[in-house]
Amino acid sequence: MVEKKDIKSMTFSLLTRELAAQGEKSFRARQMYQWMHQKLAESFEEMTNLPASLREECGRQYEYTALRVVKVQESRVDGTKKFLFGLADGNVVESVWMKYRHGNSVCISSQVGCRMGCSFCASTLDGLERNLRPSEMLDQVYAIQRLTGQRVSNVVVMGTGEPLDNYDNLLVFLQLLTDENGLNISQRNVTVSTCGLVPQIRRLAQEKLQITLALSLHATTDEKRRRLMPIANRYSIAELMEACAYYFRQTGRRITFEYSLVGGVNDTDRDAEELAALAGPLGCHVNLIPVNPIRERDFVQSEASRIRAFRDRLEKNRINATVRREMGRDIDGACGQLRRSYRADAGPG
Repeated sequence: MVEKKDIKSMTFSLLTRELAAQGEKSFRARQMYQWMHQKLAESFEEMTNLPASLREECGRQYEYTALRVVKVQESRVDGTKKFLFGLADGNVVESVWMKYRHGNSVCISSQVGCRMGCSFCASTLDGLERNLRPSEMLDQVYAIQRLTGQRVSNVVVMGTGEPLDNYDNLLVFLQLLTDENGLNISQRNVTVSTCGLVPQIRRLAQEKLQITLALSLHATTDEKRRRLMPIANRYSIAELMEACAYYFRQTGRRITFEYSLVGGVNDTDRDAEELAALAGPLGCHVNLIPVNPIRERDFVQSEASRIRAFRDRLEKNRINATVRREMGRDIDGACGQLRRSYRADAGPG
C-alpha cells in the first residue's frame, strides 16, 4: 500500500506544483491553501468552492491532518487551557493556550515524548516516541484557534520535545505558520526553545530567521548542568555560549536564557552572579522559571524571597530579567504531565 502524502505539511509552492501535476490550475492551490491555513478546515469536504471530483481525488491521494480533542483542562485561577490532542496513529500530544494582555499565546509540542532526559521535566520520562510532522505541529495552533474562537498572536515551541531534534520538520512548520497566505503570524512573535544542541543552533543561525531563540540553560557550571541536563555531557557551556554568540551575530536577535529555579540546587547568589557573567556579553534576556514540581522527581521550587533576591542580583548586574508568571498551576501545568497522567489512566497499550 502506497503511503499517502501529508498535504497540510506542503508549502504553498509545493502544493501548487502538486496540483499542477494533476492538471489543476494554480488558483485551485490558492483556494485549497486558504481552506487549510486561513479558514482552518478540518477536512476536504469543507472546501465547498472546490469541485467535488477534486475533493474526492485528494481524499484518495493525501492524508489530511486534523487533531482530535482527547481532554481539556481549564485553570480556575487564570483561564489557561491545556489540551490533549489525539494523533492519527493513536499517540497523544499536549498544547497550552494562555491569555495575556498583549494577546493569546499557544505553547505547542514538537515531538511525541522526548529523549533529552532533563531531570526536572515530565516530558522525557518515557523517552521519545517519534517526531511530529509540520502539519501536526501546525494543527495544534489551528485546533486551539478553532476551539477558543480567538486568534492566536504568539506561538511558543516549548512543549513536549526538543524542537531542534526535529529540525527539518520545525523549519517547514515555521514557514507555514508565518506564511502571508496562511495565519501570517510574524516571525518575531514565534519563540523556539532548545536545551542546547550546538550544531543545530549554528545551523539555525544561518537561516537568518527573526524568531526568538530561547536556550534552556538552568545552570551556570558544567558540573551542575550535567546533573540537571544530560545534553551537557555532550556540549560544554563554553561551546554553548560560542554558538549563542554566533546566532546573535548572524540574526541580530537577542537570545533568551530560560533558567528554572530549583530550591537548593541552582538558586544561590553565586549562581546569580555566574548567570549574569554569561548573559551580559550576549545582551541576553533572562527568564526565571519557578520549577514545576513533578511526582517522579524530588526537586522543589525556590522560596519566593529567594526568587526575588536572585532576580534583584541579576538586575544589579544590568541583566534584563523577569520571573515567568505561573500559568495553569492548578492543572497539569508542567510539560508532559497531562500526557503522562492520561497514559497512566489508559493503562498498558
